[in-house]
Amino acid sequence: MKTKIKLSITGCLGRMGSKIIKSANSDKNFKIVSFTESKKTDKKISGIKITQNTYETFKKTDLIIDFTVPTCTFEILKIASKLKKRVVIGTTGFTKKEEDIIKKYSKKIPILKAGNMSLGINLLMYLTEITSSALGNTFLSKIFEIHHKHKKDYPSGTALMLGKGIATGKNKNFYNVIGKKYLNKKNFPYGNKINFNSVRKGEIIGEHEVKFSNGKEIITLNHEAFDRALYSEGALSAAKWLMAKKPGLYSMRDLMKFK
Repeated sequence: MKTKIKLSITGCLGRMGSKIIKSANSDKNFKIVSFTESKKTDKKISGIKITQNTYETFKKTDLIIDFTVPTCTFEILKIASKLKKRVVIGTTGFTKKEEDIIKKYSKKIPILKAGNMSLGINLLMYLTEITSSALGNTFLSKIFEIHHKHKKDYPSGTALMLGKGIATGKNKNFYNVIGKKYLNKKNFPYGNKINFNSVRKGEIIGEHEVKFSNGKEIITLNHEAFDRALYSEGALSAAKWLMAKKPGLYSMRDLMKFK
């Protein structure tokens, strides 16, 4: 019988943490060995006590799946790099400096980081790059996204990923082409830089739209998510794939074998 991957799930009481637990429990490739939360709690999940991020917590794990906040992610990476544990990062909202720190950790351990674990979104990003490259500089672009009212960061990590896709297609540095960031606007303009509009309402799981226009025509690429399980299942696919990898920083597109 194949050995199961021993899994630790951080932020286990969060929206994504709960989904990953459910998906992992119904996937025979995994055995959950620990759960963590930032605040102390006496709760247990499936008989396992919820602890905090410590060496003891992660000692027996093979891989940690992390959907939390940047400060928590760095706590985990510090421990994981000492214990030589693999990490799948679904956390978003990192600064450029923090991204560089993650890169340094990836020299010691295998890390797969994705602003979005959905296979469809990662395909959308690939198509965004191709479209941006093919249309050249005569087309302006903008990105629209909707998420549930509980989501605090904006633009979403996925919207920023798509922005990077536009920049990559034009061989530009993404940080130099970020335009205005709007919140809850009905309409918003194209710009010489990439403008973002984020809407937060209801319980919408996620909609993302990339538009290119030259004033005479508009090309729209979009993706809608209906079930949060697509993210947790994507994270578990990432975990399985990462088990065979050497230290390095990987993304979902490596898993999907995009160029």
